[in-house]
Amino acid sequence: MRVAPAQARAAPAPAASPAAPAAGPRAAREVALGVAAPLATGALIGLGAGLERHLAWVVFVALVPWLAAVERARTLRHSLLLGAGLAAAYAALALEWFPPALAGYSGAPLAACWAATLAGAPLLEPQLVVYALAYRWAAERGGRPAAAHGLAALGWIGSEWLWPKLFDDTLGYALYPLALVRQGADVAGVRGLTLAVLVVSVLVLRAATALAHRRWRAALVPLASAAALVAALAGYGALRARSLSAPAPRALTVAIVQPNLSAYDKRAAEVGTYAVVESVLTTHFTLTDDARAQRPLDLVVWPETVYPTTFGSPKSDDGAAFDRAIGGFVADRGIPLLFGTYDREGDREFNAAVLLDPHGNDVEMETYRKTLLFPLTERVPAWLDGAALRAALPWTGRWSPGDGPHMLALAPPAGRVSMAPLICYEAMSTGYVAAAVRQGADLLVTLSNDAWFAGGRAARLVVAAAAFRSIETRRPQVRATTTGISAVITPSGALAGALDAGERAALVREVALPGRPWTPVVGFGDWLGPAALVGAVAAAAALAVRPRRPRADPRA
Repeated sequence: MRVAPAQARAAPAPAASPAAPAAGPRAAREVALGVAAPLATGALIGLGAGLERHLAWVVFVALVPWLAAVERARTLRHSLLLGAGLAAAYAALALEWFPPALAGYSGAPLAACWAATLAGAPLLEPQLVVYALAYRWAAERGGRPAAAHGLAALGWIGSEWLWPKLFDDTLGYALYPLALVRQGADVAGVRGLTLAVLVVSVLVLRAATALAHRRWRAALVPLASAAALVAALAGYGALRARSLSAPAPRALTVAIVQPNLSAYDKRAAEVGTYAVVESVLTTHFTLTDDARAQRPLDLVVWPETVYPTTFGSPKSDDGAAFDRAIGGFVADRGIPLLFGTYDREGDREFNAAVLLDPHGNDVEMETYRKTLLFPLTERVPAWLDGAALRAALPWTGRWSPGDGPHMLALAPPAGRVSMAPLICYEAMSTGYVAAAVRQGADLLVTLSNDAWFAGGRAARLVVAAAAFRSIETRRPQVRATTTGISAVITPSGALAGALDAGERAALVREVALPGRPWTPVVGFGDWLGPAALVGAVAAAAALAVRPRRPRADPRA
């Protein structure tokens, strides 16, 4: 008779059994949400990456589906899945041009390049993983959603600055078509626009959450705040645009030569190196003379590595003859020429830009050596280099880096002009360009060889990224590329003239020189990245020492 109470006490135990099967559906929901939300946000970012004006506004809300999923995540695994999932979606839908370009450059199978890109996406876009994990950690520490998003946003910006990203890309670039909004980049760089996108996205999510629960009035404040932030950016841009419209005190007439030539190595294997170099120089000489026929010129710019051997330190008699041909062309035409070539010092070679400036019968020569080398294709870190790597990846580069920014001086009739030369990848770095401008640059001159991803969206993205360096420093820019897009870029980031990808021509434009205006980016460089990193660490430390509280409701 005494068994009954024991049985009664034990009776509730089977009630726990239904929870066990629930783990399976819950895990399935996590996976489904971890796939659907990143795909939705990746698709929206992909639309914005097309740099179409009517689609650029979507960038301000592109993150909302993913942020909603980040708020709902309850496990570290789920947060990590969301971060890695959006990184893969971003790579597939916004950087879809990279795997084909990598396959074309390296000769590897396209499928292998896609697999490597998707598998390595969290390393290409680590800020997405950082955001998802930082939000979950802050929420678990009892931080309210607004505070958790604030910490995560600082982590996003700080990690983008700290981590050596392959393209140094950031969401702010997608706002380039918005002529007024993009002007805010002179305050905190293009990453400042990324931070604005994050803030607007969180505010829109707060409003959407309130609307979903029929809290109409609660949605008004975040919506109004988001609209006010975008309006403030546009208003600041309008003021800056007005100040930039003043007449410039000086101007240069510049010719940019775009030869639409590429694959020198393949052509050399077919017809010989001498024939290739002779053909390349003949093309550039002809296009330069076509430009001279239009009007008097102060400067001619040829693209990166257009002269595919060392200039000034020839390796053969043929090389010495080609050097003399270029020098003679400059002396005969009497026009300064800036062109891409290679330089040599001992057993080291450099990707370089050479300025030949004629003075009577003499031609003065100045050289700039590229400092920021593209990973693997131009330089392999010493700790990674070795015979095994070279055998597996024979296309890896062996160039040495230069010593940093260096001005090249030009003395046209209008007075001395200091030019900051940038070679290809260097135009992606806010900090590097700002350091160059602080040396007294009047003009940015970018030489690039974009043939490995010629045409399509990639060429537009790269020229937009270069344009942000002009916005951040308020310096005009001349950009010469082998296959396009070559352009003259104003201090507002507008293209004053451009040659399309695949076009062979010389672009002649007058480049206004507004002087040497100061901006926060010129004064402090890429300051937002380290400031955000310090802010994220400080906020995390403050949360870490406070007593743990129950997880906050994201609807709060």
